[in-house]
Amino acid sequence: MITQIKNNVLCVTLDGEIDSYTASHIREEVDRLFQINRLTHIIFDFENVTFMDSSGIGLLMGRYRNVAIGGGQVVLIKVRPEIDKVMKLSGIYKLIKNYTDEKDALAHL
Repeated sequence: MITQIKNNVLCVTLDGEIDSYTASHIREEVDRLFQINRLTHIIFDFENVTFMDSSGIGLLMGRYRNVAIGGGQVVLIKVRPEIDKVMKLSGIYKLIKNYTDEKDALAHL
C-alpha cells in the first residue's frame, strides 16, 4: 500500500490481495492518516488489486461511513474487471463512485 496526500485528499494505492488480514492493516493506516491530517476525501486505487473478498467491502464501507460524517467522499479508481464484479454484487457503487483515473476523481471531489 502506498499513500499520498493531494489537495486534502488521501490517495491510497492498494496492491495484491485484500482479505481479512490485509484489510485490518489497511484500515488502521488509512484511519490514522485521515485523522492526523484532518483530510476530507479518500481515493482508493485498485489497479494492482488481484483479489478481494467481503473484508474489502467492509473496509470500504467503514471508510465511507467515517468520511461521510465529515461531509467527505470515498471514491474508487482503476477497478479491474474481476474486482468490479465483486463491487457490483455488493451494491457498493450506490454509495461509492468509481472513476477511470485519479485526475478524473480529483476533479469530481
